Amino acid sequence: MKGYTKPLLLILLVLLADQILKFWIKLNMTLGQEFAVFGKWFIIHFTENNGMAFGFEFGGEAGKLALSIIRIIAVSGIGYGLVYLIKHKYHRGLILNVALIFAGALGNIIDSTFYGTIFSESTYFEKAQFLPIDGGYAGIFHGKVVDMFYFPIINTHYPSWFPFWANQPLVFFQPVFNLADAAISVGVILIMIFQKHYFKEPILEESHPQSEMMEE
Repeated sequence: MKGYTKPLLLILLVLLADQILKFWIKLNMTLGQEFAVFGKWFIIHFTENNGMAFGFEFGGEAGKLALSIIRIIAVSGIGYGLVYLIKHKYHRGLILNVALIFAGALGNIIDSTFYGTIFSESTYFEKAQFLPIDGGYAGIFHGKVVDMFYFPIINTHYPSWFPFWANQPLVFFQPVFNLADAAISVGVILIMIFQKHYFKEPILEESHPQSEMMEE
C-alpha cells in the first residue's frame, strides 16, 4: 500500500465532503432556494442538472444515459491511470492532482447513477425525501447532479454601447457548481500550471570511456 495512502485519503475526503453536502442540500432545501454565505458574492443556491460540470447538459434521455456511461468509462480510465502513476512513482503532486480529478468525477457519477433511485423529486415547493416509499424520481443512470456553489462576483449590465449584449445582464461567475466540479477543476489547473515540473525528464550526464580520458 506504499504510495497509495495519501491519494486514497484525499479521494475519500473529497467524496465524503461532496456527498454529505449534496445529501444536506437535497434533504433541507427546495429547488431554487438559496442563502448568502459571504455577502452577495458567495451564495448557496440549490439547482440540479442532467449533464456535465457547471450545468452543461447532454440533451434528452438517451443523451443522459450515454453521458452516464461515458462518465463511468472515463472515471475507470482515470483510476487506471492513477494506479499506473503510483506504481511507476511519478511526481507526488501529479498523483494527488489526478486523485482530485478522479474523486470529482466519481462524486458526480454517484449522483447521476444512484440519486434518481434513492431520492424523491426536488421541486420549488417540496424538499426531497430519502428512500421514499413510492420509489425515486428516476431509474438508475438517470439521476440529476446536485449543484450549489454560486459566486456572482460581478453582477451588473453590459454598457449601452456594447455590441450584441447592450444593456443585458452581466454576471461573473454565473455557472452553479459543486465540490466535485471544483476538485476536477483544481486538479486540471494545477497539472497545467506545474506540468513542466511534473514531467521533467532527468538530465543524463555524458559518460566518457576510460580510454578517452587516458588519452586526454
